This record gives sequence, C-alpha cells and structure tokens, in this order.
Amino acid sequence: MSNRRQAKNRQLQTISNQLAAHGLTLRGGFAFGDEEAAPLSREGRPAKSALLVGQAGAAPWPHFMKWRQRQPRDLPNPLDTWSRQIIDEVAAHLGASAVYPSDKPYQPFQQWAMRAEGLKPSPLGILMHPEYGLWHAYRGALLFADGIPIQGVRNPIHLCDLCVGKPCLKSCPVGAHSEEGFAYEACLGHVRSADGGPCRSGGCLDRNACPYGVDYRYPAEVQAFHMASFADL
Repeated sequence: MSNRRQAKNRQLQTISNQLAAHGLTLRGGFAFGDEEAAPLSREGRPAKSALLVGQAGAAPWPHFMKWRQRQPRDLPNPLDTWSRQIIDEVAAHLGASAVYPSDKPYQPFQQWAMRAEGLKPSPLGILMHPEYGLWHAYRGALLFADGIPIQGVRNPIHLCDLCVGKPCLKSCPVGAHSEEGFAYEACLGHVRSADGGPCRSGGCLDRNACPYGVDYRYPAEVQAFHMASFADL
C-alpha cells in the first residue's frame, strides 16, 4: 500500500474516532463524477468526494442531551444545531467543507446515501438498512477537494423485498402510508389531535411496526422528540 493511501486511511480512522466520541458514525462515501454538478469544497472548487455522517440507533442521544442542558430552552432546531457544531469541527480539522440536509440549496442526501451504502427506500420512504432497519439517520456530509479511499459498495439484500405482510403499511390509524405515498396532512392532523397521543409519546406506529433493526429502535423519548419536531408541538 502506498504511503499516500496509508495516510488517507489513517485520516478516515481519525474522522471515525472523532465522530464516535459524539455517538456519530461515518456512513460511507462516494466520488463525484467529472460531469456532475458537485457542491463546492472548502477551496471553492467542485468537490471530488464526499463522506456521509450519521447515526445508527440512538447512539448520539446521550451526547446531544448533555449538550442540550447547557443551551437556551427556546433554541430552535437543537438537534440540527448540535450536529452542525460537531461536524463543522471535524470538517475544520480536516480542511473539508460540510453540508447538511437542512441547508439551502438542498442537496440530494437520500440519493447520496443510496449511492454511498447501496440502500433502497422502504414503503415509508426511509431507507432500509440491512442491520439498522429504519432506525438510522444522516446528519451531514464532509466534502473534499480531492479523492479519498472509498470502499466499493456491495448492494445489500433489500429487507423490504423479503417482508410479506408489510405491517408498516397497516398500523397507522389514518393510513398515512400507502403504496401511493405519504399522506402528510392526514398524519399531521392525527398527531395533533386528541387521538394522536400514542404517536406523540411513542413515535410513528407504522415505523415501529417494522420487524427489522429492532435492536436499534429509538427509545420512546427520542421518538417523542422527533414527533414533536415534525408536528411543531
């Protein structure tokens, strides 16, 4: 192995260690094509490669909550703010730039994730992971002006293809998820209603009905946090 590649591999390990200290993890990467409209790197030219940063299960939650206790109670979008703070620090250390799902212009994070990890969407729209099921997320991406050693992706078995009963399409009281897509208004109305208590306190019933990745399922308080954010409660 060349000295250059060894240095790049050490860089990846350093990134992984820095993120792991906050419960975050590298979620694969990819190289942008020569003709692709890539976002800009820190150097101001189109990025050559990207590494996705995210989580498996609720690993970041204790770190986030410890940080949250030191912040104003009315801080908007606290999880995004925390993620940005952590990932920006890692990017600065590496001389990389960072982009986030909530940034404008919005980047195609789901397409990037499918490219980086070979995943496919579930009927709920969330990407199905072969180990984590639906209990994972992407928090940002590190962009590099040059190439990085990225391991080739083997397309995993899509667990949704093995699921005969599709309980994720049968558990919502208002049928918010179907083959036709997500009925956003119906879901939002139910969550905000008097009948939406189970969803507010324990998360999406359809998502919880999925039989895969249950060891990574978010605790109820984490799901309640995300549901409150979704419904602006």
